[in-house]
Amino acid sequence: MAGNETAEETPADGKGSNKKLIIIIALVGVLMLGGGAGLTYFLLAPGEQAAAGATAAEPVQQDAVYTKVRTLEGKPSFVVTLQSEDNKRHYLQAFVEAKSRSPEVDAALQLHMPLIVARLNALFSSQSFEELQGIEGKRALRAEATELVQSIMQEKIGQPGVETILFTNFVMQ
Repeated sequence: MAGNETAEETPADGKGSNKKLIIIIALVGVLMLGGGAGLTYFLLAPGEQAAAGATAAEPVQQDAVYTKVRTLEGKPSFVVTLQSEDNKRHYLQAFVEAKSRSPEVDAALQLHMPLIVARLNALFSSQSFEELQGIEGKRALRAEATELVQSIMQEKIGQPGVETILFTNFVMQ
């Protein structure tokens, strides 16, 4: 009987050892996939190690927050009449956004939007059509608008807050 038991445990055609081999290969494959996924996660995901590595002297850059500068009616653009040497009427239409790095500054911009719009309207309508035709004139206007909004934010919240003013659309006629 002992001879019969050993014969039954080891099949003659070898199917049992093939099943074990397939199971072992499958387990090794699953372990390799899991290890690769874990390695990928730790290499590509922003982790606590990156945050811990940042020093106090090197501030962490926050994402930009863009605030559309709108009139009280919700219009996204400014339309003003420009001064001109040829005594013709020229118009400027500008879509304006303020770039900051803080949701608190965004909230302050929203709160003080009527003042910002009024002062930007005055700034835009005091411009010369001839000066704004060149790229330097547009850059100078953007710098003036940035300084204006920063001064308003300094006055209202105690910090400039706004990085820059952007013209997302600028049309003159």
